[in-house]
Amino acid sequence: MKWLILFHVIVAVVGIGPTFFGIILLRKHQTISDLRHNVLLQHKLDYFPKIGGTLAVITGILLVLFGNYGSILQVWLFASLVIYLSIQVIVIGFISPTLNELQRWLLHPENRASTQLPTQQDASLHKISNLYLLTCILGFLIFILMIIKPA
Repeated sequence: MKWLILFHVIVAVVGIGPTFFGIILLRKHQTISDLRHNVLLQHKLDYFPKIGGTLAVITGILLVLFGNYGSILQVWLFASLVIYLSIQVIVIGFISPTLNELQRWLLHPENRASTQLPTQQDASLHKISNLYLLTCILGFLIFILMIIKPA
């Protein structure tokens, strides 16, 4: 059981960890050149939450089923799962589509010489940045719930 706990913690950190980079890589008020680089880097980092986050949920369910954690309806367990699912909805449903649109604009050959984001792309960047901030806060809440386990 200790190995499953260890694996769960590692995949959770690896799974949620790159989400915290989103607020740095996709921050407001950066040069377009930096933004182009950072968008591509964030795209690569997005694999970690998909794989690690999925493994964290699976190992978490295994821990509940085979461990001595009690009902999944406990506040800390149920809230963690709901928060994790909320993060997934935010990332998959809102951040990814907006980021893909921004990336298409940034990498389009006609826009390579641009030095400033047009209004629509700037609004997209602000939306992405704010949503990454929200996911970071939610990620911290999961870690807090997992550590203090409130009843």
